[in-house]
Amino acid sequence: MAKDVLCEVNNCSYWAQGNKCSAEQIFVVSHKGKTADNTKETDCNTFEPV
Repeated sequence: MAKDVLCEVNNCSYWAQGNKCSAEQIFVVSHKGKTADNTKETDCNTFEPV
């Protein structure tokens, strides 16, 4: 499991100083169902705007 999760989306309510993600869980989804071939086919559903 990742030790540190980084995030550059400053207007997310989970964004913390040092580009850290303060969410307890991260939920990443694929646009193609259960698989993805590259990062452009995924999104972070954990995002919540400030």
